[in-house]
Amino acid sequence: MARTHPPLDPELAAVLTVVYEHLSPTITPEDIEELRTNPMFAVPDELLTRNGTVQLQNLFVPGPESAPEVSLLVLKPVGLAAGAPSLYYMHGGGMIIGNNRTVAGGVLDWAVDIGAIVVSVEYRLAPEHPDPAPIEDCYAGLLGTHGLATEIGGDPNRIVVTGASAGGGFAAGLALLARDRGGPELLGQLLMCPMLDDRFLTPSSQELDGEGLWDTTSNMTGWNALLGERRGGSDVSIYTAPARATDLTGLPSSFIDVGSVETFRDEDIDYAARLLQAGVQTELHVWPGGFHGFDGIAPQAALSQTASATRSAWVRRLLAAG
Repeated sequence: MARTHPPLDPELAAVLTVVYEHLSPTITPEDIEELRTNPMFAVPDELLTRNGTVQLQNLFVPGPESAPEVSLLVLKPVGLAAGAPSLYYMHGGGMIIGNNRTVAGGVLDWAVDIGAIVVSVEYRLAPEHPDPAPIEDCYAGLLGTHGLATEIGGDPNRIVVTGASAGGGFAAGLALLARDRGGPELLGQLLMCPMLDDRFLTPSSQELDGEGLWDTTSNMTGWNALLGERRGGSDVSIYTAPARATDLTGLPSSFIDVGSVETFRDEDIDYAARLLQAGVQTELHVWPGGFHGFDGIAPQAALSQTASATRSAWVRRLLAAG
């Protein structure tokens, strides 16, 4: 039987046709080096400082044991009062590409809107730095962000971890790590199309072949780069592949969203359902016709605008309650 999936949103489908002229839906190991030089990852200061309305700082904090320092990009709206909440952000890129400036602008939109600081972490990439290097870098950066919160004008008790794709998976892993290591108490986790499962068990993990963005082959490329021969086996940490976690109790308020036409759809829906079953306040959205990362690729599309406004509204409610 042929693999099927829901139809793409017509507005997004038109955008995707143009995207395919510059970016393939299928990424193989041979593509990694060239993708890393893609101009889309070279985000200049001018785009992040928003004509002087946002202050930019590059800070360094201690890395994991026997590892280099971790770089943090701090983006703070000008005039923000002391004690502001912080959005601790992990970029996407399938664990193999990207940097701490990648798509930080989308999160910055909400930060400016709600009066928050964005702290975007630079984590080491696979395959040069396989698991657990990336997630441990993210955790070291979280500890640094918590320790520096007052210094950068934030509140150490109001940190929301957030990320997209691979970064969403790392954000989910961080929430588990912080719980299990007695780390900073998080206010919430905002997981955008998170990359949660290395096992390829769900229908959606196998239904996209050369379609959308980040198809089954791309997903295999990313997980294999991170885990090598361990991928899909029994020796994979829940902090690296949070879908493997069986105990989701004690996690912070959660928001998960995902497109209906993407590889991570089913694992994200399942994770949200299990969070709810574990007693965690959780909001889930499946955006009809959305492909992977649609809101970053086509921010002006109607569905993208709805998704962004919905996330911002969730953060506002979270901050008002916390």
